[in-house]
Amino acid sequence: MLAFIALLVKWNRVYNLTAVRDAQQMLTRHIIDSLSILPYLRGARLIDVGAGAGLPGIPLAIARPECQFVLLDSNRKKTRFLQQAKAELQLGNVDVVCARAEDYHPAESFDSVISRALASLSQIVSWSSQLCGAQSVILAMKGSYPEAEISEIPKSFEIKAVHKIDYWGLEAERYLVEIMLAKS
Repeated sequence: MLAFIALLVKWNRVYNLTAVRDAQQMLTRHIIDSLSILPYLRGARLIDVGAGAGLPGIPLAIARPECQFVLLDSNRKKTRFLQQAKAELQLGNVDVVCARAEDYHPAESFDSVISRALASLSQIVSWSSQLCGAQSVILAMKGSYPEAEISEIPKSFEIKAVHKIDYWGLEAERYLVEIMLAKS
């Protein structure tokens, strides 16, 4: 994790990957925040949609080496960083894909579809529905309770749970929304 932070600090100077500049703040605001959803991950095939600087995908891939992660982002400079992080951190369980979520159609669905600070819940569901199978879960990390967004989710999906996330050093609200295909 510390090697990832060092890499993020180095690349952030040139590529502006995150507004957080301080390594100590990155530990709390990025790494611990990313790892806070570990108990909610499902299955062995996971995708981080809108991976950006690799958050939460890279910390989760480090913590769960037995799982396969796809880091998906449409921004080439960010996917270049992700490729470099994969190589330097020797993350054999990570694949990096440069594409828009709605344009990415993998051969297999994912067990968990993860997003952090990406978009509204309805947009996340719309952009990533083709990544889901019947038992998949969409895990959307949100900064505040998304009451209005919850009501806008398409009827073909349902909210399984909304978890308030608390951890050491957290000075803001955090929620994790679990979304699944609606049962027929």
